[in-house]
Amino acid sequence: MKYSCLHTHTIFCDGHADVESFCQRAWEKGLCSLGFSSHAPIVKKTGFPENSWNMREDLLEEYIETVQAAKRRWEGRLDIFLGLEIDYISGLMGPSDKDYQEMGLDYIIGALHYLLPARGAPFTVDASLEEVEQAIKDSYGGDPLAMVEAYWDSLEDLIRSGGFDILAHLDVIRKNNSQNRLFSEDSQSYREKIVKIAALAGEHKIIIEVNTGGMNRGRITSPYPSQPFLKLFRENNVPGIITADAHNPEDLDGHYPEAQAALLAAGYKKTLFFEGKKDGRPLWREEALENYVL
Repeated sequence: MKYSCLHTHTIFCDGHADVESFCQRAWEKGLCSLGFSSHAPIVKKTGFPENSWNMREDLLEEYIETVQAAKRRWEGRLDIFLGLEIDYISGLMGPSDKDYQEMGLDYIIGALHYLLPARGAPFTVDASLEEVEQAIKDSYGGDPLAMVEAYWDSLEDLIRSGGFDILAHLDVIRKNNSQNRLFSEDSQSYREKIVKIAALAGEHKIIIEVNTGGMNRGRITSPYPSQPFLKLFRENNVPGIITADAHNPEDLDGHYPEAQAALLAAGYKKTLFFEGKKDGRPLWREEALENYVL
């Protein structure tokens, strides 16, 4: 069995290479499939200003056409899939929106980056440390745990709203929390939140990703989600897949051995491989983790 990456960002959003370069490198590395998942545009739906990492509205059609052309061009050598990473932004947009559901995508990655605090400006929880610290000061009275609670509450809403096939980097709030700089991941309140999220994911039959993107970019030393969180997902029978959250072609299999080891250590015996859609429904096959080719 070979391996796959369904979480990939190209120059259509905040990636650093074009679609064809990713396809070529995936084939050279021996991947069996590659999915493109540009960050969906947000300006029209939210009124937020344009940023450097969400795809521009005027590029969406070209993005779809480019990936579909790559799918035809690589047929028989590499399975190519068309996806989007769609943010859940409370009251403004989410993966379950009708336009996304009717777009003909092969799959959707549901993600939470943005928080809309009661006071202060919207911000992303994976922004720079300085930006996040300023947002905590401006919007949460300097209390990092208030931000963390708001994140978990919004993640619950995302899970309940549905409309996605894979749930992205669940504890991305760890990105700026090296050595518990902002909050304690061992605290009772944090533990209670991840226990609740894991149970909810099991209840809603969610597929999570074990995401090595933070490792590929040198921001953290372990995959998302953390090992304690991953064990909770296993206890709740939540399937996991391995993704690189690749922004460079070279990262398409980055830190996959560590992701495989994390799954095995959490008690997982199998992973899932995406095989496309049939009659509008995603097709997944189970594979033994021990047979994962690295």
